[in-house]
Parts: sequence; structure tokens; C-alpha cells
Amino acid sequence: MLSPALVGRSAELERLREALADAPGAVLLGGEAGLGKTRLIREFAAVLRGPDGAAGVGEGGGEGGGAGAAPARLLMGGCLELGSDGLPFTPFTAVLRELVRDIGIDGVAELLPRGDASGLARLLPEFGEPETETATGEERARLFELVLTLLERLAERGPVVLVVEDAHWADRSTRDLLAFLIRNLGGAPVLIVITYRTDELHRTHPLRRLLAELDRLEHVRRVELTRLSRAAVAELAAGILGHEPSARLVDAVHARSEGNPLFVEALLDSDGSLPSELPESLRDLLLVGVQRLPEETQEVLRDASGGGTRIEHALLAAVSGLDDARLTRVLRPAVAANVLVVDGDGYAFRHALIREAIHEDLLPGEHTRLHARYAEALENDPGLVPSGRLWVELSHHWYWAHDATWALVSAWRAADDTRRAAAYAECLSMLSRVLELWDRVPDAAERIGVGHVEVMEQAVATAELAGEYELGIKLATAALRDLDAEQGGDGAVRRARLLELRGRMSYELARPGFIEDLREAVRLLPTDPPSADRARALATLARYGRLLHGTEEASRAAEESLAIARRIGDPVAEAQALLTMTCVTFDYSDDETVLEEAERAVRRAGATGPLLQIEVTRSHFLEGAGRHEEAAEVARRGIARAGELGIARTMGTFLAINLAEPLVSLGRWDEALTVLRQALDQDPPLTIRTSLFVLAGEIALARGDLDEAEAKLAPAREVMWRKAQDLFATLRLQAKLRLAQGRYREALESVVPVLEHAGLPDDARYAWPVLTPAAAACAALGDDALLSGEPALPLIEARAAGLAVQGPAQRAERLTFLAQAACARGAADPAAWDEAAAAWEAVKRPYPLAETLTRAAEAALARGDRDGAAERLRRAAELAARLRARPLSDRIDDLVRRARLPRGTGAAGSDGSAPGASALGLTPRELEVLRHVAQGRSNREIAEALFISAKTASVHVSNILGKLGVASRGEAAATAHRLGLFAPPPPSGPATPADAPRNGTGGLEGGHGRRAYAARRA
Repeated sequence: MLSPALVGRSAELERLREALADAPGAVLLGGEAGLGKTRLIREFAAVLRGPDGAAGVGEGGGEGGGAGAAPARLLMGGCLELGSDGLPFTPFTAVLRELVRDIGIDGVAELLPRGDASGLARLLPEFGEPETETATGEERARLFELVLTLLERLAERGPVVLVVEDAHWADRSTRDLLAFLIRNLGGAPVLIVITYRTDELHRTHPLRRLLAELDRLEHVRRVELTRLSRAAVAELAAGILGHEPSARLVDAVHARSEGNPLFVEALLDSDGSLPSELPESLRDLLLVGVQRLPEETQEVLRDASGGGTRIEHALLAAVSGLDDARLTRVLRPAVAANVLVVDGDGYAFRHALIREAIHEDLLPGEHTRLHARYAEALENDPGLVPSGRLWVELSHHWYWAHDATWALVSAWRAADDTRRAAAYAECLSMLSRVLELWDRVPDAAERIGVGHVEVMEQAVATAELAGEYELGIKLATAALRDLDAEQGGDGAVRRARLLELRGRMSYELARPGFIEDLREAVRLLPTDPPSADRARALATLARYGRLLHGTEEASRAAEESLAIARRIGDPVAEAQALLTMTCVTFDYSDDETVLEEAERAVRRAGATGPLLQIEVTRSHFLEGAGRHEEAAEVARRGIARAGELGIARTMGTFLAINLAEPLVSLGRWDEALTVLRQALDQDPPLTIRTSLFVLAGEIALARGDLDEAEAKLAPAREVMWRKAQDLFATLRLQAKLRLAQGRYREALESVVPVLEHAGLPDDARYAWPVLTPAAAACAALGDDALLSGEPALPLIEARAAGLAVQGPAQRAERLTFLAQAACARGAADPAAWDEAAAAWEAVKRPYPLAETLTRAAEAALARGDRDGAAERLRRAAELAARLRARPLSDRIDDLVRRARLPRGTGAAGSDGSAPGASALGLTPRELEVLRHVAQGRSNREIAEALFISAKTASVHVSNILGKLGVASRGEAAATAHRLGLFAPPPPSGPATPADAPRNGTGGLEGGHGRRAYAARRA
């Protein structure tokens, strides 16, 4: 399946555009097969043609050949896989044939000295017969000069781009002509682009020397295409499938394709899955280079394919039975052909799919015997692989050698090794293999020393650590069934542990029933004697239960857990209980006494895992208290610790929320986006993804990318459950986005769940930011702001009146809400907005500071305070520009223009003029009035918007009608729209950021070479 768009090559495309702008010159474009050289050239050709399909490069960087633009001509030819025995000058023959079709033989002849084109006869028969059967040196030189002259004369009409593709197959004559042209380009705007495959250039390839020589020339650029990053593979897969792929699919595609775009396209099935076997066409492509090698080399490559993408020389020697000298000799052709590359003391396949294709080409018997030889070699000499990998390797090879017993035993030993290395995903894979093979090994329990249920328990615990919650829940349910069949022993404790694990994982997937599992786990564990198991189960019930089921049950459970922990002297259980108590009743006005007490308990126990939970809790607390810098530092430290503990995908991505949130608060949005992208790349659990999407969506919204904000809102809404941090944050994004889209009724309806669900943990922290856009929607709707037939604003104000205010951040939120609610009641007060702005400045939140300053300026203008408004807008404009918050910048500029404040007050320092104004004879103020006329506003509405009198507005309208030569306001509006004077109006309304106009793609910088050439010729 092909991607509809070029992905991951914007930098290379820009290099080509720059090279054309700086022509004359050349670009040497290299990369292995499948990286998209031809696709890049096609995209460049599309740029040359412009959006309307007409070839051309606009003067001064415009695309599409605008007024006065000279056409850009693209000439393309490719080399054939015939080598030195093929036809000479093949690409130039193709170029000349295409040129003849376009301008005719006479047209070509007119471009040459004295109109004599017979010298081109060796390239194309239409120009006659060559003077001699074999070209003399003089004839060859004349041919080269004619081709150069032809290109330069063509370039007098406009830039010329000559593309020669697949130069790794170029014959000697083609290489010589290319070298001549590049060395002798004069001043004409000619760009020569040569593409070649780097994987075809063995050490003695003739093109290597030419590339090295050309690379030393000043006007030659070398561009090497590299494999795509994971993010680019995700974008490519989305383009192919038509929807966003799962992170797991992206990981699999990226791993198998290693970022090769052609391989990504070949591997993806139409249903969004990966084939278990390579497509036939892809296998044939991958094996072409292998099949050219000597048979003995191919035989050893088949042996090497069983050992993975990389294999040590010593291990390959043991498996192949060859001594060092012979193995080196046999592999040398594979290294020279770039099928294998030397990697330290071993070898690596140039691409993992080459190994896969060779391995799939083995016959069934060969496959089994090869893996048996690997397993035997490793058992005879364990030092052939690193010690930490021995049991994993043995399990893999015995499994594919179909020896179930030794595959199971090795997998059990490998699980222990990988668990100690904190490689939980690999540990889970090994435990899953043990369970898969269990019924095929009659004495499995005796072989490994534990029973089936214990293996399942370990797999459940490992699944949670690896973030594989779906599998973990299935395993836990199966293990609970097996325990039901067992009697006596410590069955209750084991059931409780499994129920606790299943409950935690069900919570992470937003599954119903998780709280019942946690309650049953507590019920199964006796109160006497007190135990660490019961203390832990109670702490878990309190920690998760509070989020959806209030604080009363959670508080009782946390207090009992703490009492048990202190009674039995278990500092880890004590720390968990203290942390849970902190989370049950957050008070952002309080100090961190409880957190510090919990940390002391953990350090007494010498435990590292609970320290991570402390960092989660502390970073959450610090951000809520408005201490953003401290919150970011603690969260960053926690992410590093999560990586060390092997739980980056779970706790690490959760901490990414706690890092991104303060970065967003501080206005470090680009840094926050990087954190969010890295977290989402790890395929975090559903409940974690929600907050990641919301934060990314809010940045997109603030920067005016409403489509991206909508795209982030959709997956965030997957978890619309009663957890304030997720539910309220998602509704906040939804309400703000609907305001920006002018969909005020939907914005108001978005906040209904916030009005209905009062009293959730952390209620005030997450409710305040939703109530403000709700009040803004009321202001925009006026008397139509109704919920269930009742006026909405009183309901919203009643909800606000019941909220606590803890810490300076919540105080800023409350002041902003009060100022907005006053506006909704028609009583905008600059002092109220100033007080809110001061509160935001105190907690170092630049974006809400800029917003509230802008609202204060609006209120000041309404009261006639122009100087005060200008000062506020100047500060707001600086903040908005730094954040690249374009809708807010546009709004500020619009306010400056309407109020006719001094030049330089707004973000862009606009004086209100626009293209076309002077041509119509309109003043900047008249143009502004015309803008409102085009929006259908009355004179009174125009006067209110521009802070002038209705009489003055009427005079301006009369002048506009006279200058435009029209009789009515409707005709004036039609004229403005026909001339494209104004972008579509953004959705207006109090506290609603304007919808930023979309940017078009940048123009092709194609004028510099032509101008330089014209200057030189002059």
C-alpha cells in the first residue's frame, strides 16, 4: 500500500529548493534502496509545477509561476541496470527525446550554435546519422559541449532542473558527461540532481570515485537520505491506513522495516495488520543482492540468519563448522556487496528484513536443524553470547528446534534473568512461553520446581509491571479459577493478591468492577493477626477508590492501613499508607509534611520502588500549588528513576503528565510537546493517554491549530469516566475548542458533567478551569445561555461558590472566573481582570497572564482608558508572540487596529492597512469599517466595536460607498468579498480566542539563481 504523502523528507526537499535558488549547481542524492529518492524527486517536481499544475517558479520565492515568473523546466532520465555493457548516454537520450516531444526538433536546433543539431545524433536518431561509427575524441568533446549549451540556452528562458536517476547503474560515458556538465556550469540557473543507491556502491564501484571528486566542488551539495524515525513511520502508516495506527503497530512496523519507507508500505496490510510472512515482492527485492553471491557465501548467510540481525564471528564459526580463516574468506563477498556489515567482533545484516527473507527461505527441515545446531553450540560453549542473554537464546533456539522440554526449562531460567534486569516485557514473554509449553511437558512442575498456578501468578505481576494489562487481567482470571480448584494452604492470601492486581489493571483500562476486586481482596485478608498484605491491600483500595467513589471509604482504609503498618513495623507499608492519605485529601495550601514523613519511612526501609510513588505525588502536589519549576524537576527525576526500574511505559509515562503539565504552565510548550510525544510513543495505558492527549490538544488550540486540537480531543474522550483529573480536563479542552470554533451552545453543554459531579477528589483544582470557559459561553449566548431551560450562569456561579480555593494557582483561577462571570452579566471591570492578571503573574503562568491582560485592555477601552489599554496590550503581545499563540496575537492586533492605538502596541505593530486598501482609495480606518460592513454589522455595532460614535461610523460608511462606487452596504460587502480583502471572520465572543487563519505552504525560493544569472549576463 502506498502513502498518499511524502513523509519525513521536508528537510531534504528544502535542500533541493535551496539548491535551485542558488543555481547553478548540483545535488548528489544518495540513499539505500527504498528510502524514497524517486518519491522525493516527484515531490520536488510537483513543487516546480506549482499548485495549478503549470510548471514554473515564481520570482522571489513564489510557487506556481505568478506574474512575471519564468517557467522552470524539469528534465528527467534514468540509468538502466545494464552496467558498462549497456547503451551509452541512456539518461541523456531519454531527456532529449522528451525535449523533442515538447518543443520539436527545430526547437532544439534553435537553441544550438548555428542551428546545427547533428552533433546530437549519437543521443537520438531523429538528428541524423553519426559522422563515424565510433566516436572520436573530437566528436565526443563536441557532443559534451552541445549538451552543455543546450542546458544553458534553455535556462535563459527559466531555471532548468536535470535529474539523472540510478547513477549506480550509469555507464562510463554517462558518468563522464555528468562530470563534464557539473564542472563546466557557467552562470545559467541549471541544477543537476544525481540519485544513486548507497547500498549498491561496493568498495570498487566506479561511481564512488566520481562522487568523491564532485563532492569537493564548491557548488555541489551532498544529500544522504536516512531511515525514518519512529514518529515519521507513525505518520507514514497513518497516511497509508487512513487513520491513526496504534502505538504497538507502529513499534512493530518500525522494528521490522527499520524506518525504510518502501518496506513500511510493503509490510502494512490493508486491515492495518502486519503479515506473518514477508510479501513475495518484498522478499524478491531483498534477496536480489544475496542471490548474486557465491553459493558457499549464501550457505553461510543461511546459517547466520538463524542467529538474529547481528551475530558474533565466534558463534557463526561454531554453527557453520568453518575455521576463522575460511569463514572470513567466505563472508568477504557478502561484506563487499553490503549484504553484511562488520560490527565489532561480529557481523550485522544491512537490514533486518534481509535476514528475515533468508531465514524464511529455509526449508522446514533446514530450519529445525539450524536452530538445534545453535542450541547445541551455546550449550557446549556458553561464552559465545553474553551471560545475561544465554537462557533467552537457548529458549529461542530449542523452541524453534521443536524441543519443548528444553525450551520450557530455558524460558523459566530466562524469566529469572530478565526479571533481575528489569526487562519486564521480555520476562513476560518468557513466562508466556512456559505457560504455552506446559501441557507439552508432562513433568513440567518437577523440571522447574514450581506449579502452574505460581507461574501464572508471576506472569500476572510481570504483566502489570510491563503495562500489558489486557493479558494480565486474562491471566489473573485464569489463575483465580485454578485457585478455586485448590484447597487449603495460603489460598486466601494468594487470591487477595491476584484480585488486587486485577483490580489495579482493570482501573488502568477504565474497566468496571475494579473497585469490587479491591474490596474483595481486603475482605479476604484477616484483621488478626495484622499483616503487610492487608495493609497494602487497604492502601490500594484507598488510593484507587477515592478517585471515583469519594473520600469517606478511602480515608477509613488509609487510616487502617497506616495503623497496621506501624503496628507491625513495616516502613514500606507505612510509606504507602502515608502517601495514600496525602492523595485522599490534597490541600495545596498545606506544606509537604506528610510527603516528607513518607519519604523518611521509605528510606528507612531501603526501598526504591515507593520512592517513585513519592515523586509522582510530590510533583502532582507542587504543580497544583503553583510551584511549576519544582514540579517539573521532581517529575523529570521520577521519569529517570522509572527507566532504571524498567517501568518507563507505565509509571514513566504517568510522570510524563506531571512533567508536561508544569511545562505547559510555564509556557515551555515545545519542550512539553516533546515530552508528550515521547510518552505516547511508548503506548501507555488508556487512562494515562487521556491526559497526554488533552495537554497536547490545549497547546494546539492555543497556537491556532483547531484541527490538531480536535484530533487530540477525540481519543481523550475515550475515557469519559468520573475521575476529575481526566473527565474535567477533557471537558475543559472541549469547551475551549468549541468556543474557538464559535459553537457556543456546545461549549456550554460541555460543562454539564462538571456541574453534576461535585465533591470528587481534587474537585477544585480541575473544576475552576472549566467554569471560566462556561461563563465565556454564557457571555457569547446572552439570554440564550440556558441549561435544561434554566439560565445557565446562576447554575455555574452556584457550583463555583461551593468550591474551595487552595493555594495561589486556584486563587488565580477563581479571580479569572469572577472577572469572566461579571462580563457575562454585562459588568466588565478592568480592575477585576487586572487582579486576575496579577495572580497569574505571581505563579509565572504566561499564557493566562496574556489572556487576562487582553481582557483588561478591552474593559479599559470600553471605559475610555486608551493609555492603560495600550500598556496592557503591549505586555500581552510580547507574551503571545513568545509563546507563538497566534489566535491571541491576532486578537490583540485586531483590538489595536479597531481602537487605533499607537503603532507598535500589538504583536505585529500593524497600522491597520491591508493589501488593496490604497488601490481602492480607502484609509485604514475606512477599511476597518468596511470589514465590519462585510460582516453584516449595523452602524451602532460598528461604533461599539471600534470605540467611535454611531454618527462617525455613518460618515465612514457613506465615504466607503462613494469611493467604491456602490449604492448600498450589501454591494460594498460583496465588493470586499469579491476582492478578497478580508479573511473569513473569526468566531467572536467574550474570552474566545480568534481562529487563526491557516498558513499556506511556503513558496519555492526560485528567483536567486535567475537574478544572479541575469546580472552576470548583463
